[in-house]
Amino acid sequence: MKILTYFLLFLAFQSFSQVSFDYDVQLKPRTISGFDGLHSYAYAQKGSKLLLIGGRLDGIHPRQPFNSFPQKKNNTDIYLIDLELNTVKTATINELPTALKEQLQATNFNFYQDEDTLYITGGYAYSETAQDHTTFPYLTSVSVSKLIQSIENQESIASNFKQVKNDFFAVTGAQLGKIGNTFYLVGGHRFEGRYNPQDRPTFVQTYVNSIRKFTINNADNQLSYANFEEWTDEFQLHRRDYNLIPQIYAPTNEFGYIISSGVFQKNADKPYLYPIEIKASGYEPKMNFYQYLSNYHSAHASFYDAKNQVNHTLFFGGISQYTIENGNLKSDEEVPFVKTISRLTRDAKGNYSEYAFATKMPEFVGSSTEFIPVHNSTFAAHSIVDLSSIENDSNLIGYIVGGLHSTTPNPFSNDVTDLTSSSNLIYEVWLNKTKSTVSKPIDGSTSFDAKMLPYIKKGQYLIEF
Repeated sequence: MKILTYFLLFLAFQSFSQVSFDYDVQLKPRTISGFDGLHSYAYAQKGSKLLLIGGRLDGIHPRQPFNSFPQKKNNTDIYLIDLELNTVKTATINELPTALKEQLQATNFNFYQDEDTLYITGGYAYSETAQDHTTFPYLTSVSVSKLIQSIENQESIASNFKQVKNDFFAVTGAQLGKIGNTFYLVGGHRFEGRYNPQDRPTFVQTYVNSIRKFTINNADNQLSYANFEEWTDEFQLHRRDYNLIPQIYAPTNEFGYIISSGVFQKNADKPYLYPIEIKASGYEPKMNFYQYLSNYHSAHASFYDAKNQVNHTLFFGGISQYTIENGNLKSDEEVPFVKTISRLTRDAKGNYSEYAFATKMPEFVGSSTEFIPVHNSTFAAHSIVDLSSIENDSNLIGYIVGGLHSTTPNPFSNDVTDLTSSSNLIYEVWLNKTKSTVSKPIDGSTSFDAKMLPYIKKGQYLIEF
Protein backbone atom coordinates (compact mmCIF):
# COMPACT_ATOMS: atom_id res chain seq x y z
CA MET A 1 0.00 0.00 0.00
CA LYS A 2 1.33 3.43 -0.84
CA ILE A 3 0.45 6.33 1.40
CA LEU A 4 0.89 9.84 0.09
CA THR A 5 0.09 13.07 1.89
CA TYR A 6 -1.74 15.75 -0.05
CA PHE A 7 -2.35 19.32 1.01
CA LEU A 8 -5.68 21.01 0.29
CA LEU A 9 -3.67 23.97 -0.88
CA PHE A 10 -1.23 22.21 -3.16
CA LEU A 11 2.40 22.98 -2.48
CA ALA A 12 4.54 23.83 -5.45
CA PHE A 13 7.65 21.73 -5.82
CA GLN A 14 10.73 23.49 -4.57
CA SER A 15 13.33 24.89 -6.91
CA PHE A 16 16.43 22.73 -6.73
CA SER A 17 18.98 25.02 -8.32
CA GLN A 18 22.37 24.52 -6.74
CA VAL A 19 23.28 26.72 -3.78
CA SER A 20 26.97 27.57 -3.86
CA PHE A 21 29.33 25.86 -1.43
CA ASP A 22 32.77 26.19 -2.97
CA TYR A 23 34.62 23.64 -0.87
CA ASP A 24 35.57 20.01 -1.05
CA VAL A 25 36.20 17.81 1.98
CA GLN A 26 39.44 16.06 2.88
CA LEU A 27 39.90 13.65 5.79
CA LYS A 28 43.26 12.89 7.39
CA PRO A 29 43.24 10.01 9.91
CA ARG A 30 45.52 9.80 12.90
CA THR A 31 45.72 7.98 16.21
CA ILE A 32 46.76 9.09 19.67
CA SER A 33 48.44 6.66 22.04
CA GLY A 34 46.13 5.95 24.96
CA PHE A 35 42.88 6.37 23.03
CA ASP A 36 41.75 2.87 22.09
CA GLY A 37 38.31 3.69 20.69
CA LEU A 38 34.95 4.97 21.90
CA HIS A 39 31.48 5.66 20.55
CA SER A 40 28.18 7.16 21.76
CA TYR A 41 29.85 9.45 24.29
CA ALA A 42 29.21 12.97 25.60
CA TYR A 43 31.87 15.59 25.05
CA ALA A 44 32.97 19.05 26.15
CA GLN A 45 35.89 21.15 24.99
CA LYS A 46 38.03 24.01 26.20
CA GLY A 47 40.62 25.26 23.77
CA SER A 48 42.37 22.28 22.23
CA LYS A 49 41.41 20.06 25.17
CA LEU A 50 38.57 17.59 24.78
CA LEU A 51 36.67 15.70 27.48
CA LEU A 52 34.94 12.42 26.56
CA ILE A 53 32.48 10.96 29.08
CA GLY A 54 30.60 7.67 28.94
CA GLY A 55 29.97 5.75 25.74
CA ARG A 56 30.92 2.24 24.78
CA LEU A 57 34.14 0.36 24.08
CA ASP A 58 32.65 -2.37 21.87
CA GLY A 59 30.94 -2.27 18.47
CA ILE A 60 27.27 -2.21 17.56
CA HIS A 61 25.06 -4.12 20.00
CA PRO A 62 24.43 -7.81 19.14
CA ARG A 63 20.95 -9.15 18.44
CA GLN A 64 20.95 -11.58 21.37
CA PRO A 65 19.55 -10.05 24.61
CA PHE A 66 22.05 -11.85 26.86
CA ASN A 67 24.94 -10.33 24.90
CA SER A 68 23.58 -6.85 24.26
CA PHE A 69 25.16 -3.81 25.95
CA PRO A 70 27.38 -5.84 28.33
CA GLN A 71 28.45 -3.96 31.44
CA LYS A 72 32.11 -4.84 30.95
CA LYS A 73 32.17 -2.74 27.77
CA ASN A 74 30.84 0.40 29.45
CA ASN A 75 33.40 3.19 29.43
CA THR A 76 34.34 3.92 33.04
CA ASP A 77 37.12 6.41 32.28
CA ILE A 78 36.90 10.09 31.45
CA TYR A 79 39.28 10.88 28.60
CA LEU A 80 41.13 14.19 28.41
CA ILE A 81 42.54 14.53 24.89
CA ASP A 82 44.67 17.43 23.72
CA LEU A 83 44.00 17.51 19.98
CA GLU A 84 47.00 19.75 19.28
CA LEU A 85 49.58 18.05 21.50
CA ASN A 86 48.29 14.52 20.71
CA THR A 87 48.18 13.50 24.36
CA VAL A 88 45.66 11.52 26.41
CA LYS A 89 45.04 11.47 30.14
CA THR A 90 42.28 9.60 31.96
CA ALA A 91 40.45 9.56 35.26
CA THR A 92 38.26 6.75 36.54
CA ILE A 93 34.65 7.41 37.53
CA ASN A 94 34.70 4.55 40.05
CA GLU A 95 35.45 6.96 42.91
CA LEU A 96 32.16 8.79 42.36
CA PRO A 97 28.89 8.25 44.28
CA THR A 98 26.84 5.36 42.91
CA ALA A 99 24.21 7.39 41.05
CA LEU A 100 26.86 9.48 39.29
CA LYS A 101 29.10 6.50 38.56
CA GLU A 102 26.25 4.53 37.01
CA GLN A 103 24.97 7.35 34.82
CA LEU A 104 28.39 8.52 33.60
CA GLN A 105 29.21 5.10 32.10
CA ALA A 106 26.01 5.09 30.03
CA THR A 107 25.58 5.32 26.28
CA ASN A 108 23.50 7.71 24.16
CA PHE A 109 23.32 10.58 26.61
CA ASN A 110 21.57 13.83 25.81
CA PHE A 111 24.10 16.60 26.42
CA TYR A 112 24.81 20.27 25.83
CA GLN A 113 27.83 22.44 26.66
CA ASP A 114 26.75 25.85 27.96
CA GLU A 115 29.94 27.93 28.20
CA ASP A 116 32.03 26.20 30.90
CA THR A 117 29.33 23.73 32.00
CA LEU A 118 28.40 20.44 30.37
CA TYR A 119 24.85 19.26 31.06
CA ILE A 120 24.02 15.56 30.70
CA THR A 121 20.62 13.91 30.97
CA GLY A 122 19.55 10.29 30.74
CA GLY A 123 21.64 7.65 29.02
CA TYR A 124 21.23 3.85 28.94
CA ALA A 125 23.37 1.17 30.60
CA TYR A 126 23.36 -1.66 33.08
CA SER A 127 22.68 -0.47 36.63
CA GLU A 128 23.88 -2.54 39.56
CA THR A 129 21.38 -0.67 41.71
CA ALA A 130 18.46 -1.72 39.49
CA GLN A 131 20.04 -5.09 38.64
CA ASP A 132 19.01 -4.47 35.04
CA HIS A 133 19.61 -2.20 32.08
CA THR A 134 17.87 1.13 32.52
CA THR A 135 17.53 4.70 31.30
CA PHE A 136 18.87 6.96 34.04
CA PRO A 137 16.53 9.64 35.48
CA TYR A 138 19.20 12.25 36.17
CA LEU A 139 20.30 15.72 35.17
CA THR A 140 24.04 16.15 35.80
CA SER A 141 26.22 19.23 35.48
CA VAL A 142 29.97 19.06 34.87
CA SER A 143 32.39 21.92 35.54
CA VAL A 144 34.53 21.66 32.41
CA SER A 145 37.60 23.73 33.35
CA LYS A 146 37.78 22.34 36.87
CA LEU A 147 37.43 18.75 35.66
CA ILE A 148 40.24 19.27 33.16
CA GLN A 149 42.41 20.70 35.94
CA SER A 150 41.60 17.80 38.27
CA ILE A 151 42.57 15.23 35.63
CA GLU A 152 45.78 17.06 34.72
CA ASN A 153 46.78 17.28 38.40
CA GLN A 154 45.69 13.69 39.14
CA GLU A 155 43.32 14.95 41.83
CA SER A 156 39.90 13.70 42.88
CA ILE A 157 37.25 14.57 40.30
CA ALA A 158 34.22 14.24 42.60
CA SER A 159 33.73 17.96 43.32
CA ASN A 160 33.25 18.76 39.62
CA PHE A 161 29.79 17.17 39.34
CA LYS A 162 26.29 17.97 40.58
CA GLN A 163 23.27 15.74 40.01
CA VAL A 164 19.50 15.85 40.53
CA LYS A 165 16.87 13.19 39.89
CA ASN A 166 13.56 13.40 38.04
CA ASP A 167 11.90 10.94 35.64
CA PHE A 168 11.47 13.91 33.29
CA PHE A 169 15.16 13.38 32.39
CA ALA A 170 14.94 9.60 31.87
CA VAL A 171 15.49 9.76 28.11
CA THR A 172 18.07 8.20 25.82
CA GLY A 173 18.68 8.68 22.10
CA ALA A 174 17.41 12.26 22.23
CA GLN A 175 19.31 15.53 21.81
CA LEU A 176 19.64 18.46 24.18
CA GLY A 177 19.67 22.02 22.84
CA LYS A 178 19.19 25.55 24.12
CA ILE A 179 17.31 28.55 22.74
CA GLY A 180 17.63 31.70 24.81
CA ASN A 181 17.57 30.62 28.45
CA THR A 182 15.46 27.52 27.81
CA PHE A 183 16.76 23.98 27.31
CA TYR A 184 15.07 21.69 24.80
CA LEU A 185 15.14 17.91 25.29
CA VAL A 186 14.00 16.71 21.88
CA GLY A 187 12.49 13.29 21.13
CA GLY A 188 14.19 10.10 22.26
CA HIS A 189 12.78 7.18 24.24
CA ARG A 190 12.93 5.49 27.61
CA PHE A 191 14.27 1.95 27.45
CA GLU A 192 14.07 -0.39 30.45
CA GLY A 193 15.54 -3.89 30.28
CA ARG A 194 17.68 -5.75 27.76
CA TYR A 195 17.50 -4.96 24.08
CA ASN A 196 15.69 -7.58 21.97
CA PRO A 197 15.06 -7.08 18.22
CA GLN A 198 12.18 -9.58 18.29
CA ASP A 199 10.10 -7.43 20.69
CA ARG A 200 10.01 -10.25 23.20
CA PRO A 201 9.37 -9.40 26.86
CA THR A 202 12.91 -8.50 27.91
CA PHE A 203 12.31 -4.74 27.83
CA VAL A 204 9.79 -1.91 27.97
CA GLN A 205 10.29 0.88 25.43
CA THR A 206 8.42 4.18 25.57
CA TYR A 207 8.98 6.87 22.98
CA VAL A 208 8.87 10.35 24.48
CA ASN A 209 6.94 11.76 21.48
CA SER A 210 7.68 15.29 22.62
CA ILE A 211 9.96 18.26 23.03
CA ARG A 212 10.52 18.88 26.74
CA LYS A 213 11.41 22.44 27.76
CA PHE A 214 12.91 23.59 31.05
CA THR A 215 15.35 26.02 32.64
CA ILE A 216 18.38 25.21 34.81
CA ASN A 217 19.89 26.99 37.80
CA ASN A 218 23.46 25.82 38.30
CA ALA A 219 24.62 28.67 40.54
CA ASP A 220 27.00 28.05 43.43
CA ASN A 221 26.47 24.64 45.03
CA GLN A 222 22.97 23.98 43.76
CA LEU A 223 21.58 22.35 40.65
CA SER A 224 17.88 22.85 40.08
CA TYR A 225 15.37 22.98 37.25
CA ALA A 226 12.10 24.80 36.65
CA ASN A 227 9.56 25.99 34.08
CA PHE A 228 8.69 22.56 32.70
CA GLU A 229 6.74 22.60 29.45
CA GLU A 230 6.13 19.86 26.90
CA TRP A 231 5.10 19.91 23.24
CA THR A 232 3.68 16.46 22.48
CA ASP A 233 3.13 14.92 19.05
CA GLU A 234 2.98 11.12 18.81
CA PHE A 235 3.48 11.16 15.03
CA GLN A 236 6.03 13.87 14.22
CA LEU A 237 8.17 13.61 17.37
CA HIS A 238 8.28 9.80 17.51
CA ARG A 239 12.01 10.03 16.75
CA ARG A 240 15.32 9.02 18.25
CA ASP A 241 18.96 8.69 17.17
CA TYR A 242 18.69 11.65 14.79
CA ASN A 243 20.85 14.74 14.26
CA LEU A 244 19.81 18.02 15.88
CA ILE A 245 21.12 20.75 13.60
CA PRO A 246 21.55 24.34 14.83
CA GLN A 247 20.12 26.92 12.43
CA ILE A 248 19.94 30.68 11.93
CA TYR A 249 16.55 31.50 10.43
CA ALA A 250 16.23 34.35 7.93
CA PRO A 251 15.21 37.12 7.79
CA THR A 252 15.31 37.82 11.55
CA ASN A 253 18.47 35.79 12.36
CA GLU A 254 16.48 33.84 14.95
CA PHE A 255 18.39 30.90 16.39
CA GLY A 256 16.77 27.46 16.39
CA TYR A 257 17.24 23.86 15.32
CA ILE A 258 16.30 21.27 12.72
CA ILE A 259 15.50 17.66 13.57
CA SER A 260 17.25 15.82 10.75
CA SER A 261 15.78 12.38 9.93
CA GLY A 262 15.87 9.82 12.80
CA VAL A 263 14.01 6.58 13.54
CA PHE A 264 11.47 4.97 13.58
CA GLN A 265 8.24 5.94 11.91
CA LYS A 266 5.28 5.15 14.13
CA ASN A 267 3.66 2.89 11.52
CA ALA A 268 6.75 1.46 9.81
CA ASP A 269 10.29 0.39 10.76
CA LYS A 270 11.79 3.04 8.52
CA PRO A 271 13.61 6.32 9.06
CA TYR A 272 11.82 9.63 8.88
CA LEU A 273 12.95 11.52 5.80
CA TYR A 274 11.54 15.02 6.28
CA PRO A 275 12.98 17.55 8.74
CA ILE A 276 11.27 19.45 11.55
CA GLU A 277 12.13 23.07 12.27
CA ILE A 278 12.26 24.15 15.92
CA LYS A 279 12.05 27.74 17.13
CA ALA A 280 11.16 29.30 20.47
CA SER A 281 7.59 29.72 19.20
CA GLY A 282 7.08 26.06 18.28
CA TYR A 283 7.98 23.37 15.76
CA GLU A 284 6.99 22.79 12.14
CA PRO A 285 7.38 19.61 10.05
CA LYS A 286 8.64 20.38 6.53
CA MET A 287 6.89 17.56 4.72
CA ASN A 288 7.52 18.89 1.22
CA PHE A 289 11.21 17.94 1.42
CA TYR A 290 12.90 14.56 1.92
CA GLN A 291 16.47 14.13 3.13
CA TYR A 292 17.82 10.82 1.88
CA LEU A 293 21.52 10.50 2.57
CA SER A 294 21.81 10.59 6.38
CA ASN A 295 19.24 8.92 8.65
CA TYR A 296 20.92 8.18 12.00
CA HIS A 297 23.02 10.19 14.41
CA SER A 298 26.43 10.87 12.91
CA ALA A 299 29.24 13.39 12.90
CA HIS A 300 28.04 16.63 11.30
CA ALA A 301 29.31 20.19 10.93
CA SER A 302 27.16 23.32 10.55
CA PHE A 303 28.01 26.55 8.73
CA TYR A 304 26.27 29.87 8.11
CA ASP A 305 26.72 32.15 5.11
CA ALA A 306 25.58 35.49 6.55
CA LYS A 307 25.84 37.35 3.25
CA ASN A 308 23.29 35.07 1.57
CA GLN A 309 21.51 33.95 4.78
CA VAL A 310 22.14 30.29 3.95
CA ASN A 311 22.71 27.38 6.37
CA HIS A 312 24.86 24.42 5.34
CA THR A 313 25.32 21.16 7.26
CA LEU A 314 27.82 18.46 6.28
CA PHE A 315 27.14 14.85 7.30
CA PHE A 316 30.02 12.38 7.51
CA GLY A 317 29.19 8.72 6.81
CA GLY A 318 26.94 7.08 9.35
CA ILE A 319 23.85 5.00 8.60
CA SER A 320 21.30 5.64 5.87
CA GLN A 321 18.61 3.89 3.86
CA TYR A 322 19.73 5.62 0.68
CA THR A 323 22.98 6.00 -1.22
CA ILE A 324 23.99 7.43 -4.58
CA GLU A 325 25.27 4.87 -7.11
CA ASN A 326 26.15 5.86 -10.66
CA GLY A 327 24.21 9.06 -10.20
CA ASN A 328 21.05 7.25 -9.07
CA LEU A 329 19.39 7.08 -5.66
CA LYS A 330 19.46 3.51 -4.33
CA SER A 331 17.45 2.22 -1.36
CA ASP A 332 18.52 -0.54 1.03
CA GLU A 333 15.68 -1.61 3.35
CA GLU A 334 18.23 -2.81 5.93
CA VAL A 335 19.42 0.81 6.44
CA PRO A 336 23.17 0.10 6.20
CA PHE A 337 26.37 1.82 7.20
CA VAL A 338 27.39 4.17 4.38
CA LYS A 339 30.47 6.09 3.26
CA THR A 340 28.52 9.08 1.93
CA ILE A 341 29.53 12.64 2.76
CA SER A 342 26.54 14.86 2.08
CA ARG A 343 25.40 18.45 2.44
CA LEU A 344 22.00 19.72 3.54
CA THR A 345 21.36 23.37 2.66
CA ARG A 346 18.56 25.69 3.73
CA ASP A 347 18.41 28.96 1.78
CA ALA A 348 17.12 32.39 2.82
CA LYS A 349 13.60 31.54 1.61
CA GLY A 350 13.45 28.33 3.64
CA ASN A 351 13.98 25.97 0.69
CA TYR A 352 15.98 22.81 1.34
CA SER A 353 18.37 20.98 -0.97
CA GLU A 354 20.67 17.99 -0.53
CA TYR A 355 23.92 17.11 -2.28
CA ALA A 356 26.43 14.25 -2.26
CA PHE A 357 30.14 15.01 -2.32
CA ALA A 358 32.34 13.07 -4.69
CA THR A 359 34.64 12.47 -1.72
CA LYS A 360 33.59 9.59 0.53
CA MET A 361 34.52 8.35 3.96
CA PRO A 362 37.50 5.98 3.74
CA GLU A 363 35.65 3.29 5.73
CA PHE A 364 32.22 2.61 7.23
CA VAL A 365 32.61 5.18 10.00
CA GLY A 366 30.89 8.36 11.17
CA SER A 367 28.01 6.81 13.11
CA SER A 368 27.56 7.41 16.87
CA THR A 369 30.31 10.00 16.99
CA GLU A 370 30.74 13.76 17.03
CA PHE A 371 32.33 16.49 14.97
CA ILE A 372 34.57 18.61 17.23
CA PRO A 373 35.25 22.09 15.76
CA VAL A 374 38.77 23.50 16.07
CA HIS A 375 38.98 25.65 19.18
CA ASN A 376 39.76 28.87 17.30
CA SER A 377 36.66 28.64 15.09
CA THR A 378 34.58 31.77 14.61
CA PHE A 379 30.95 30.95 15.33
CA ALA A 380 27.91 32.70 13.89
CA ALA A 381 25.91 31.15 16.76
CA HIS A 382 26.31 28.18 19.07
CA SER A 383 28.33 25.50 17.18
CA ILE A 384 27.57 27.10 13.77
CA VAL A 385 30.81 28.06 12.04
CA ASP A 386 30.83 31.46 10.33
CA LEU A 387 31.58 30.52 6.72
CA SER A 388 33.09 33.95 5.98
CA SER A 389 35.79 33.28 8.59
CA ILE A 390 37.21 30.45 6.47
CA GLU A 391 39.67 32.41 4.35
CA ASN A 392 42.49 30.06 3.34
CA ASP A 393 42.50 27.69 0.39
CA SER A 394 42.89 24.79 2.81
CA ASN A 395 41.36 24.93 6.29
CA LEU A 396 41.35 22.55 9.24
CA ILE A 397 37.81 22.95 10.58
CA GLY A 398 37.62 20.18 13.17
CA TYR A 399 37.89 16.52 14.10
CA ILE A 400 35.77 13.37 14.00
CA VAL A 401 36.70 11.44 17.13
CA GLY A 402 36.08 7.70 17.43
CA GLY A 403 32.60 6.37 16.66
CA LEU A 404 31.35 3.05 15.36
CA HIS A 405 33.44 1.26 12.75
CA SER A 406 32.20 -1.56 10.54
CA THR A 407 33.87 -3.63 7.84
CA THR A 408 30.52 -4.44 6.21
CA PRO A 409 27.40 -2.39 5.39
CA ASN A 410 24.83 -4.53 7.25
CA PRO A 411 26.44 -6.15 10.30
CA PHE A 412 23.30 -6.02 12.44
CA SER A 413 20.76 -7.48 10.01
CA ASN A 414 23.27 -10.17 8.95
CA ASP A 415 24.10 -10.98 12.60
CA VAL A 416 27.82 -10.28 12.21
CA THR A 417 28.18 -7.54 14.79
CA ASP A 418 31.62 -8.94 15.65
CA LEU A 419 32.74 -7.17 12.45
CA THR A 420 32.11 -3.84 14.17
CA SER A 421 34.15 -2.03 16.81
CA SER A 422 34.67 1.30 18.48
CA SER A 423 37.05 3.30 16.32
CA ASN A 424 40.31 4.65 17.73
CA LEU A 425 40.82 6.94 14.74
CA ILE A 426 40.66 10.71 14.89
CA TYR A 427 39.98 12.27 11.50
CA GLU A 428 41.14 15.78 10.81
CA VAL A 429 38.45 17.44 8.66
CA TRP A 430 39.71 19.91 6.08
CA LEU A 431 37.78 22.18 3.74
CA ASN A 432 39.59 22.93 0.49
CA LYS A 433 38.38 25.65 -1.84
CA THR A 434 37.20 24.39 -5.22
CA LYS A 435 34.50 25.07 -7.78
CA SER A 436 33.34 21.50 -8.40
CA THR A 437 32.48 19.85 -5.11
CA VAL A 438 29.12 18.17 -5.60
CA SER A 439 26.77 16.55 -8.03
CA LYS A 440 23.45 18.13 -8.91
CA PRO A 441 21.03 18.36 -5.97
CA ILE A 442 18.85 15.37 -5.19
CA ASP A 443 15.17 15.88 -5.96
CA GLY A 444 13.91 16.17 -2.41
CA SER A 445 10.39 17.09 -3.50
CA THR A 446 9.58 13.46 -4.31
CA SER A 447 9.21 10.62 -1.85
CA PHE A 448 10.84 7.42 -3.09
CA ASP A 449 9.59 5.69 0.05
CA ALA A 450 6.50 3.51 -0.34
CA LYS A 451 5.44 3.99 3.29
CA MET A 452 5.52 7.51 4.66
CA LEU A 453 4.12 8.53 8.01
CA PRO A 454 0.47 9.58 7.92
CA TYR A 455 0.06 13.15 9.08
CA ILE A 456 -3.35 14.16 10.37
CA LYS A 457 -3.86 17.89 10.67
CA LYS A 458 -6.49 20.45 9.78
CA GLY A 459 -6.23 21.32 6.10
CA GLN A 460 -4.75 17.99 5.03
CA TYR A 461 -6.05 14.55 4.19
CA LEU A 462 -4.71 11.16 3.19
CA ILE A 463 -5.18 9.29 -0.07
CA GLU A 464 -4.28 5.60 -0.10
CA PHE A 465 -3.93 3.37 -3.14
